[in-house]
Amino acid sequence: MSHISTGVEYALHCMLYLAERHQGVREASVRDLADLQGVPVEYVAKLFTKLHKAGLVVATEGARGGFALARPAEQISALDVVDAIDGAKPLFECREIRARCAVFDDEPPPWATSGVCAIHAVMKNAEKRMREALAGDNLADLAERVTSKAPRTFGPQVVKWLEDRSAGRRAPRQ
Repeated sequence: MSHISTGVEYALHCMLYLAERHQGVREASVRDLADLQGVPVEYVAKLFTKLHKAGLVVATEGARGGFALARPAEQISALDVVDAIDGAKPLFECREIRARCAVFDDEPPPWATSGVCAIHAVMKNAEKRMREALAGDNLADLAERVTSKAPRTFGPQVVKWLEDRSAGRRAPRQ
């Protein structure tokens, strides 16, 4: 089982479509973002509920309503998204196994349990570094990496697809 959920991956992908200034869209509906990625609308709606609650996206109104980034992409880190979707859960939970050694006969000596567990210290350090790395990457950085990797036609194709979908919802019914 991975520490960071699949929901974080989908949330980041959705937000990247909203973050690309020159090729992306400013707002999009949950339905369109879900369909674009081939995932259930209900699933993406739950993700956007969490992103909205964390102040990372805002709901937009009107015929083209949906969601937009709540602040510039440069100000939203990957860690913000991880914490919004998964919560700030620890990487490791020490179970104090060191006190249960059979040779201690249910009475561990003080040397065995004093101070921070060495294994827990290693894991806390790993968690600190992981959080620092996630905090150091923002949506604008990620969007630039995606843009530089994809063909030039990809961004405009996505924008057109989203705009066509949005226009279809605005068209009067006959």
